[in-house]
Amino acid sequence: MSTPIRQLLVLITRAVETLEAASQTSGTTIPDLHTPFTPSSEAFRANAEAAEAARIIAAAALQLEAIVTHPYVSLYRIVAGHFKSAALRICLESNVAEILREAGPAGLHVKDIAAKNGQEPERLARFMRYLATHHVFREISPNVFGHTRISSMVDTHKSSAEIFADPEHKHDGTMGLAALAAHHLDETFKASVYAWETLSDPTTRGSGDPAAAPFSRGIGRPEGLWTYFARPEGQVQGHRFNIAMEGVKTIVPTDAVLNAYDWGCLAPGSLVVDVGGGVGTASLILAAEFPELKFLVQDLEKVIEQGEKVWNEQMPTAISSGQVTLQAHDFFTPQPQTGAAVYFMKHILHDWSDEYCVKILTQLSVAAAPASTLLLVECLLPLAANDPNASEEGLQEAPAPLLANYGGTNDMGYMLDFAMFLLFNSQERTRMQFIDLLKRSGWKFVAVHRRPGDTTSVQCIEAKKAVP
Repeated sequence: MSTPIRQLLVLITRAVETLEAASQTSGTTIPDLHTPFTPSSEAFRANAEAAEAARIIAAAALQLEAIVTHPYVSLYRIVAGHFKSAALRICLESNVAEILREAGPAGLHVKDIAAKNGQEPERLARFMRYLATHHVFREISPNVFGHTRISSMVDTHKSSAEIFADPEHKHDGTMGLAALAAHHLDETFKASVYAWETLSDPTTRGSGDPAAAPFSRGIGRPEGLWTYFARPEGQVQGHRFNIAMEGVKTIVPTDAVLNAYDWGCLAPGSLVVDVGGGVGTASLILAAEFPELKFLVQDLEKVIEQGEKVWNEQMPTAISSGQVTLQAHDFFTPQPQTGAAVYFMKHILHDWSDEYCVKILTQLSVAAAPASTLLLVECLLPLAANDPNASEEGLQEAPAPLLANYGGTNDMGYMLDFAMFLLFNSQERTRMQFIDLLKRSGWKFVAVHRRPGDTTSVQCIEAKKAVP
């Protein structure tokens, strides 16, 4: 029988051949590590075979590394993770990414970088070299650094001079990915320091209260993230967070909502209630694609006021024709719209612990008719072990000897899960955890609608009202 490293080698070899052949057929290229990211550099992933091959290569390489690297070194890559985070935050906040982009592919000496951002050059070189060791930045020649495709992800593509002149608005008008990284390196990173203190304290250990999250302990007040953002000292971070959420949209496929469910099966005139729908971002997409359906977007009053402006700018006829209605509503209170065809929630439940989710879902089940459908678009975490329900649920698991969930190459969902705990005392969930929530709140699980070839963990869970 072949050894694990031989099995991994076979997987890598076959996957590389598949990736190269698929890329050649589609006329795309495999990205160069030392070339800054552009959306076109990821065009090869549009081919399902190429995307899967790339995922297998990455997962197998990480598992091979775990086998042959000294366990002490592997352990300390995790133990010292906060060092890399600190180094990256220094570079991000001091606008190194923008300075290097302006320097071009030849790179820039660290003394010249420091002359622009005011950092001490010897110290800055240490941080950048540490990151370059992990392919975040590149040391082209001694003390001369340039971009890699990874480091370029935190570039706002604004001029460094503009940012230095107005640092509080650095992320305005950007894609939001740099803002998302800055948020995780700031509020979330600082909250992580208090994770164990929160879990070792009997008064907060089992709490699902957002005001008892590690973030709250870190700021020294029993209040949640939203309250902090509303304070004068948190308004800059709150503004950045809103931009960061735009960055999340660039990570999640644009057709995720359209393909979440067979919307065409709904009868003309069917009402879809977008619960906690914000300004109606998801409903904007659906209303344009399915003009025969009606949509009711619900959120808190201030959000709905913003939503009215958005719809009047982007799709005014939907409001004037009555296809779309906006309604102020708190989803912890009784649902005013009874018997809707669909109650739809996108990325709502991950903001709340189980006790709050049960309250939200119960309000919907009370309002629902027997024929009503509940759709939850959420991050659905796979198990690291093989899932006995994988085949019936259409869950694609990695080939042996890889971890069933593709290992570290597929850990974005788990990272988000930890971030939700740190900031909100909430979580992402597995399939079984969602089934349990539904059962406790008057719903019966029906199915998970997985997007074919989807390499993200964003899926749609369908449920029906439970019959007593």
